[in-house]
Amino acid sequence: MNNLKVLNERKKSLTRLTRNSKLFKTIIHAIEEKKGEQIVSLDLRKIPEAVSDFFIICQASNNNQLKAIADNIEKEVKDACDENPYKHEGKQAEQWILIDYVNIVIHIMLPEPRKFYQLEELWSDAPSMEHPN
Repeated sequence: MNNLKVLNERKKSLTRLTRNSKLFKTIIHAIEEKKGEQIVSLDLRKIPEAVSDFFIICQASNNNQLKAIADNIEKEVKDACDENPYKHEGKQAEQWILIDYVNIVIHIMLPEPRKFYQLEELWSDAPSMEHPN
């Protein structure tokens, strides 16, 4: 419950992001470099209760790839945009890793949790875009 309080209290950046922003493009590229699959972005900017501007969701085929994608995102974003994540979770469980850059939240999931949680359906009122790799 404490995590929800933190999410509600934090302020979104005054600069609204787009799919063309450097941060967004860097994240997608980092996922593609490590062969992330079924990459989808959800545009949450018009959803008042959303905690970020975008969700980026992708799938890894195994635990090693899951961690490699997460590590590569953090490295590439640091190198290209000089940003560190606000928070990341799930690196120990190795089924679903979440990386939070405040305006963009990345969900890297194994097939089973992705199918079970169906984030795309949960946020179905958000416009989505597939990013073929």
